[in-house]
Amino acid sequence: MFKLFIRRPILSAVISVIIVCLGALAIVSLPITQFPDIVPPSVTVTARYTGASADVMSKTVATPLERAINGVSGMTYMTTVCTNDGMSLTTVYFKVGTDPDVAAVNVQNRVTTVLDELPE
Repeated sequence: MFKLFIRRPILSAVISVIIVCLGALAIVSLPITQFPDIVPPSVTVTARYTGASADVMSKTVATPLERAINGVSGMTYMTTVCTNDGMSLTTVYFKVGTDPDVAAVNVQNRVTTVLDELPE
């Protein structure tokens, strides 16, 4: 069988072109919209406290934010990263299918309740 393709390179080229055309046709015609959302929606809360270390950010900023955000409807888990340059990133992940706009509003409402506890 391999000798056939070696002896007839034009046949090999034609078969290769046909396979590529069928692949291009399949990519265009496949219904991608029927696949479910795979990536869960997430909301990120960024807080800055100039001159603070990661330990200070964790105690004074991240902990009150985590306490306030915990329990938002549809939340699965959250992660917090505090850096030594005074930045805290809290990412809240929600169940697949949760409306990201509603989730962002719910998180924002929770954050505004603890703004008085945070340093300026």
